[in-house]
Amino acid sequence: MPDQSFDDWAAGRPDPRFTDWLREQAQPLWTQAVTHRFVRDLADDTLPDAVMARYLVQDYSFLDHFVRLVGSAVAKAPTLAERLPLCRFLAVVTSDENTYFHRAFDTLGVSEAERTAPDLRQPTRGFHAVMADAVAAKTYGETLVPLVVFEWLYLDWASAVADRRPGKFYFREWIDLHANPDFVAFVDWLRRQLDAAGPELLPRKQNTAAEVFRHTVELEKAFFDEAFVETPPTP
Repeated sequence: MPDQSFDDWAAGRPDPRFTDWLREQAQPLWTQAVTHRFVRDLADDTLPDAVMARYLVQDYSFLDHFVRLVGSAVAKAPTLAERLPLCRFLAVVTSDENTYFHRAFDTLGVSEAERTAPDLRQPTRGFHAVMADAVAAKTYGETLVPLVVFEWLYLDWASAVADRRPGKFYFREWIDLHANPDFVAFVDWLRRQLDAAGPELLPRKQNTAAEVFRHTVELEKAFFDEAFVETPPTP
C-alpha cells in the first residue's frame, strides 16, 4: 500500500500530478536506480563489455513483450489522438532501437542463441510478468503504469549523463536513445496521459497502480544489479 493516498497527497498542492505521486511512493528505489553503478560506469566508459553484453541480452528479451504492451495501450487509448504518438514510438522501438541491439551484439560477440533464447534472469522474468499483467488490465491507465516507469526512469538517468560521450558506441548510443528531444517529448506526453487517467481510477485501483509502479522500479534496480552477476544463483 502507498504511504499516502493520491487524494490526500494532492490536497493543497497547486498542480498535483499523478505520476509525481507514483514516483514519490517508489522512493528511495527510484533514486537508487537512476544513480546506479551501471549508469555511472556506462557514462564513464568503464563498464566491462561482459556486463553490457549480459544487460543487453536480457533487455532484448523484452522486445516482443514490450511491443505487445505498447500495442495494448494503443488498443485501449480513448481516441486516435492518443493512439498516434504510441504508434510512432513503437516504430522507433522496432527500427532504430532494434538495429542498435544487433549492431551492439555483433561488436560484443553475442551468439545467435543468446540473442534469441537466453537464459532469463529473475528480474527479467519479473518484467515479463509485469508487462503481461498490464496487457491483461482493463483500462488504459492501468496499462500505462509500467510503460511510464520504463520510459521515464530511463529518461531520468540518461538525461543526467547526456553530456558524457563515452567512446564505445554501444554506451554512447544507449544514452542518446534515451536522452534526445523526441524521447523527452514522448515521455512528457506519456506522463500527461497517466496524469489524466490516474485520478479517474477508483482509489483501490490507484493504490494498485502505486504498488505496480514501485514493483517495476524495484525490478529496474534489480536488473542493473543482475548485470554484474556473472552466474545467477540456482533457484
